[in-house]
Amino acid sequence: MPARPGELPDARKHGTAVAQRQAVMAKDDAAARWQRADRVHQAVAQPLVGHQPQPGERGGVNRVVARCHKPAYSARMTQEAKARLTAIQDDMALAAKRSGRKAEEIALIAISKTKSADDIRPLIAAGQRAFGENRVQEAQAKWPALIAETPGIALHLVGSLQSNKAEDAVALFDVIHSVDRASLIAALAKAQEKTGRHPSCFIQVNIGDEPQKGGCAIADLPVLLAEARAAGLSIVGLMAVPPEGVEAAPYFALLAKRARDHGLARLSMGMSGDFTTAIMLGATEVRIGTALFGARS
Repeated sequence: MPARPGELPDARKHGTAVAQRQAVMAKDDAAARWQRADRVHQAVAQPLVGHQPQPGERGGVNRVVARCHKPAYSARMTQEAKARLTAIQDDMALAAKRSGRKAEEIALIAISKTKSADDIRPLIAAGQRAFGENRVQEAQAKWPALIAETPGIALHLVGSLQSNKAEDAVALFDVIHSVDRASLIAALAKAQEKTGRHPSCFIQVNIGDEPQKGGCAIADLPVLLAEARAAGLSIVGLMAVPPEGVEAAPYFALLAKRARDHGLARLSMGMSGDFTTAIMLGATEVRIGTALFGARS
């Protein structure tokens, strides 16, 4: 039947309808592709699934739930951290062997002062678990979240401690290396009673008799040690930093002798430049920063 004026023939109408449907489908497909592309490129936050704190655990409300996701760090960063860590552990094991000791008798404390949480995470991922800080306030800013992420972290305070920060230090740190005066002993004893925590403590000795450094005088060690024990502190050993620019070995040997004289089994001594010497002279804890993290700015 011929088409009426103004009408399209059936074949043309059919073709037009098909073209319209194809155009709509193409438009829908394009929108779908854009939606899929958006989802592909959309940043997906990684949930923090980690340690759930138990009642009375250190860190208080800061440890109930991590308040932000872990920042990403690359596999390369972890590999580099692992390589540095392994190199130091190998040197420690060799020094221990040369002195007739076992490598597992010596603890490596990674000194993370001035380093951010993002700087520290690759080393944690590489397997390091003992870390040292110089300042209580700096440690409070970064470590509660890191400890919540990774159970088993042992935190050491290796810097000078003010008496008014004793309670904060006892609440956060597992080991305090810088007990050096009677007023600090009293403050730590009070903090232990209040918090119920009893960190292990080292008496810091000013082994080079340097006025600019902390630590008790060698001659004052017997009295200070007696006071610390009487106050209920868990004194496990001695700590010292030898003078710079001179051979460290005589100072390490002197500290080791003082520890033996007082029945103390642990020695916190040795840093990036002299830790192998310290190990061969009896160190049980070495404090290493630069060799693990690089030079500090």
